[in-house]
Amino acid sequence: MSAHDFHQRVITDAGAAVRGLTVALGQRLGLYTALAERGPLTAGQLAETTGTNERYIEEWLHAQLSAGYVERHPSSLTYTLPADHVEVLADPQAVTYAAGFFTALKALYATEDLLVEAYRTGDGVGWAEHDAALDTGMGSFFQPTYEHKLVPDWLPALHQVTDKLSAGGTVADVGCGVGHTTLLIAKAFPEATVHGFDYSEEAISIARGLAEEAGLSDRVVFEVASADDYPGSGYDLVCFFNALHDMGDPVAAAQHVHKSLDADGTWMLVESNVSPQDIDTQTPAARMFMALSAVMCLPVAVAQRGPHALGNHSGEKAFRAIAEEAGFTRWRRATETAVNAVYEVRP
Repeated sequence: MSAHDFHQRVITDAGAAVRGLTVALGQRLGLYTALAERGPLTAGQLAETTGTNERYIEEWLHAQLSAGYVERHPSSLTYTLPADHVEVLADPQAVTYAAGFFTALKALYATEDLLVEAYRTGDGVGWAEHDAALDTGMGSFFQPTYEHKLVPDWLPALHQVTDKLSAGGTVADVGCGVGHTTLLIAKAFPEATVHGFDYSEEAISIARGLAEEAGLSDRVVFEVASADDYPGSGYDLVCFFNALHDMGDPVAAAQHVHKSLDADGTWMLVESNVSPQDIDTQTPAARMFMALSAVMCLPVAVAQRGPHALGNHSGEKAFRAIAEEAGFTRWRRATETAVNAVYEVRP
C-alpha cells in the first residue's frame, strides 16, 4: 500500500471515529427512528417531528448523506433511511442493530488522559472510572445478539439446562451489567430463580430499575458482588457474558464458579469469537475487538491488580486452561456466532 493509499485509509478511519458521535446523536434524539417511521422528510420536518433545531438537523443529515447512511431526493429535498439500514440504525429489536453502541464513545474518549498515564505506568483504568454511558453503550452493542440467540439457540445447546430451568432451577448471571441477559432468562423461565451480580453499583442500580419495569423484581435479585465472592451455592447454571476476559484474576473467578455450582451444574462462558490468530485478519469484528481491548478490556483487567490481564482475544485455548486450573473437567464449544463463542464448562 502506497503512502497515499494508507493516508486515505487513516482519513477514512478518522471520519468513522467522528461519525460515531453523529450516530450517537441520531440514536439519542430519535432521528433514525423518525426517518424510518415517517420518511421521506425534509430537514425541517425531521426537526419538527423530533423537537430539534432545523439548522443542526440539516448539518446532521449532510453528515449522514456523505456517509451513505441516508438518501436524499434532490427534487423534494427530502431524506430517507433506506430499508436495509433500518435494522441497523433504527430497530433495537433487530439482530443487526448497532446504533446503540456509539453512546459508549462518550465514556471511552473521556478516559484518554487516564489511558495515556496507564500506558506509561502500567496501571489500569477501572470500569468505575468510566461514565455510565459505557454500561448502556456496551449493553446496547451485545443486547440484539442476546435477544435473538440466548433463549432460542444458546441455552438449548447446553446439556439439559433448559429442562432444569423450566423445572425451577437457579441461575447466577455474573458480570451482568445492567441485567439484559438476566432478565431474558427470567422471562423465558418463569419457574426459575435468577440472580444478577456485578461489581458496578451504577449498573446494578440500572438493572434493578429494569427489573421493576418488567415486573420481575420478585424473581430476579440484583446484587453488587465480584466474580470471586458472589453469594449462593448449588446453582444449576452460572453465566459469564463477555466478562471473564475483563477480570484481573480469572482463575479465582473460575474457582468460585466451580464452588458455587451444583455437582451437575453448568458454567456457560460466552466470550468474543476471536483469538490471537485473528490479529492479522482485519475483519470488521476483529478490528473492533482489538481496538476495544487496547482502550477498555485490558485496562479494566489491569486495574484489578490480579495475576492475569487477558484482553478480549485470548482465545479458546487460554480460557480452557483457566477452567481446567480451576478444577473443571469437561469443556465443549456448544455453539457460536460471528461475534461470540459459547462454551459449556462442567465440573
